[in-house]
Amino acid sequence: MTSPSERFDFSAITRRPRWRLPQGKRLAVYTVVNIEEWNINLPVPREYVTSPAGVVTVPNVPNWAWHEYGMRVGFWRLLDFFNQRGLKASTAINARACLGGAEPVAAAMREAGWAFMGHGLHQQAMHRVDHQRDNIRQSFDILSDYCGSAPRGWLGPGLHETHETLDFLAAAGFRFVTDYPMDEQPVELRTSSHPMVAMPYNLELSDLPMMVVQGHESRVWYERVVDQFDCLYAEGAEQPRVMSMSIHPYITGVPHRFKYFTRAYDYLLQHDDVWFATADEIYDWYIANPPA
Repeated sequence: MTSPSERFDFSAITRRPRWRLPQGKRLAVYTVVNIEEWNINLPVPREYVTSPAGVVTVPNVPNWAWHEYGMRVGFWRLLDFFNQRGLKASTAINARACLGGAEPVAAAMREAGWAFMGHGLHQQAMHRVDHQRDNIRQSFDILSDYCGSAPRGWLGPGLHETHETLDFLAAAGFRFVTDYPMDEQPVELRTSSHPMVAMPYNLELSDLPMMVVQGHESRVWYERVVDQFDCLYAEGAEQPRVMSMSIHPYITGVPHRFKYFTRAYDYLLQHDDVWFATADEIYDWYIANPPA
């Protein structure tokens, strides 16, 4: 399939049946924590990202260490935050991160009951993978073995896909993707095997493009999350919505950004009629309770 119309139908949110969330809530909120495996002998794994060091030579010591800080320090700061508030996040994780030296990070998320989503074998965009089908299948198998149950969600590294990616994901056993930030409710996708679902995902509430690519000040995270939430919360009274946030331990887990992340989340937590869930929980609810 090469055309979006072959994958899904157009639907205006004001003209579709009303969707109902658990207990009649207006808004579902989920957070994705991205756990990656970087190679010190390669440049930054996203060509559009300029890290604080700005180094492209290899071995890429400062950029690799920038990411390593997230695994050694930033992640644990974020984990404490979620644990203290009784919340669970979703993690988009490179499968090899479950097997390498940073496995304690994966173990901590598994113990906390976080939902594991596929994110490739390592941090390499799908359009640059030589054997994409094998990469996806191995990712699925590693996460299944590590977690004791099959992963359902997938977030492609950099959200990159080829025309075949959805078919490979469905064939491997995945059930939903977050690579299509095109709606505020789940969208059904057609594949060559079973249907999949595009989970609502917001690129503009992802810390990597916002903080690293666009270079916003740390305080802007709080302002943007609150503004986004206020609009969706109001509209959700008539047609419930889904709000996502995507963060990286080496970006949001640093002290000068972390306080704005916690302040924004605590603002959300002050409101009634909000369902704080994992992406898996939202997918399960949607499948069991599609729009009327």
